Amino acid sequence: MITKAVIPSAGLGTRLLPATYALPKEMLPCGKKPTIQYVVEELAAAGVKDLLIITGRAKRALEDHFDQDFNLIERLEQSGNKELLEEMQFIEKLKMNFYFTRQAKPTGLADAIYLARDFVGNDPFFVALGDTIIISRPLGTYLNRLAQLYFEKSAIGTIGLEKVSKEEVSKYGIIKGTEYERGIWEISDMIEKPKLETAPSQLAICGRYVFTPDLFEAIEKTSLGVGNEKQLTDSIKILIEEGYSVWGLEMNEKEKRYDIGNPFTYAIAFIELSLYDPGINKQLKPYLKELVKKL
Repeated sequence: MITKAVIPSAGLGTRLLPATYALPKEMLPCGKKPTIQYVVEELAAAGVKDLLIITGRAKRALEDHFDQDFNLIERLEQSGNKELLEEMQFIEKLKMNFYFTRQAKPTGLADAIYLARDFVGNDPFFVALGDTIIISRPLGTYLNRLAQLYFEKSAIGTIGLEKVSKEEVSKYGIIKGTEYERGIWEISDMIEKPKLETAPSQLAICGRYVFTPDLFEAIEKTSLGVGNEKQLTDSIKILIEEGYSVWGLEMNEKEKRYDIGNPFTYAIAFIELSLYDPGINKQLKPYLKELVKKL
């Protein structure tokens, strides 16, 4: 079991402005919960006990959200609102240790993850992007499958994959590889946000990873790439070029990714995750049916 995880959450969220001007994009709600809470609950379900969240300027709300407000809990107890009290005790139920550090300057995903080197020590660890929600049944199944592949292949890293449309390949890191079993790929190369004509496949990196601490040495060797930032895909390419084994795992039909990176995909995430909530579904589903009839 992998018990350590890192959530990089220092990005600026410019594609979601002005909503993210003063609010971290990871705190944007999907239904009744902020995006990052879904990510943390997924990690907890996969057995993670120690979690480091990489934050940045104006992201104090992330720390506050995972800090127990005992005054609020006391008021809810006094009011007799048992349902809301149950929901607000989510931190205690997670049974995780939370740690935070700040990326002073947003110089890329690889640089953000590099800040976790002392936290990780000699242990393998998950990386889960804070603006990407993955729903699986039961929760945490996909991360467990990713970890299982890591141990089975004695890999230096395993990467979550999702097949995307041709129109979407320029939005993601895209891999090149050989499929050894259905949905299991040995990765030989990857390109960050390629043009369609240069994309090696339609398999996109979906924001979930397992790494050994060897990743940090590769990050040290990584030059500035797309966006004048240190890209994680470039660091992984260094590991592959040095002869290390990196594998990819496609999501299956029981697993679904929600990307809140732009207004349209965020709107989809908000609606669908609200429908997963029984307390919202009862009113929202008939409302949406009527709304569609009017459009």
